[in-house]
Amino acid sequence: MAIWLLLTWSVRLPSLVAGVILSFFAAIVFGGELPLAPVRLFNPRRWFWLLVYIPVFAYQCLKANIDVALRVVAPGLMLKPGIVKIRTSLKSELARTFLANSITLTPGTMTVEMQGDILYIHWIDVRTDDPDEAARIIKGPFERLLARIFE
Repeated sequence: MAIWLLLTWSVRLPSLVAGVILSFFAAIVFGGELPLAPVRLFNPRRWFWLLVYIPVFAYQCLKANIDVALRVVAPGLMLKPGIVKIRTSLKSELARTFLANSITLTPGTMTVEMQGDILYIHWIDVRTDDPDEAARIIKGPFERLLARIFE
């Protein structure tokens, strides 16, 4: 309804009635497409952790940008690219998608494929052969915060 009011920029009765009817229709048709119960979206605890997640993601992204920029400027730094298989403890598909996108948006890593709770990540500098340690480094604080937001 708020989007309708912004689009029409009118609060006259015919516009309000049309907005209510279209909002009701849209809720019936598309309401089942929401990835989680709409009531859960209004939980203040989730919003708090989302507000915590944003600067944490920005910091991790900035740190990775500097790392990749140094690798470009100083060609003597050795690279060891590879595909790493990590497992996530996130249960909801939406949370796993956010994790995969967060990893991809962080320079130096890219999610290649997701199969259930397993993610295949292309990593510009594979630092360890231990899968648990690699998962800890790649997921960083993302997984813990996303669990608080989505689960």
